[in-house]
Amino acid sequence: MAEDNNQQGSQEKPQLQFSLQRIYVKDISFESPNAPSVFQQPFKPKVGLDLDTTSQSVGEDLYEVVVKVTAQVSNNEDGATAFLVEVEQAGLFRISGLAGDQLDHTLGAFCPNVLFPYARECIDSLVSRGSFPPLMLAPVNFEAMYAQKQQRTAQASETTQ
Repeated sequence: MAEDNNQQGSQEKPQLQFSLQRIYVKDISFESPNAPSVFQQPFKPKVGLDLDTTSQSVGEDLYEVVVKVTAQVSNNEDGATAFLVEVEQAGLFRISGLAGDQLDHTLGAFCPNVLFPYARECIDSLVSRGSFPPLMLAPVNFEAMYAQKQQRTAQASETTQ
């Protein structure tokens, strides 16, 4: 009888499973349009950073999450672009036992937190290979980004009603 109760309990509530299947670079780009002249003057960088995340289902309980980081660095001396680097760092995550808001939160905040250090290292490597000083990106609060995105979505739906 106790075994029957345990089986019924496990059937009612699916067990949470989360595993990282693969991490990979989906797209990568480095441009230094003003080389070699950019190396012939004092370098005082001004960094413009753009960050975005996306996710999609690619199979049963399998999701692809992509963190896209674009950094455009110009020289404050003349305003010319020193370099532009773009990385789309992706990961495949197997997630079961979550639905609705919990799944959205995991895909929009937790998974990007896992991927960002890989994107940051990739960008740093590309910048160094371009013969520029390392571009050490600060950690990103994906929880706050997710909350802001949810708030914008809620406001947009209110204004369309």
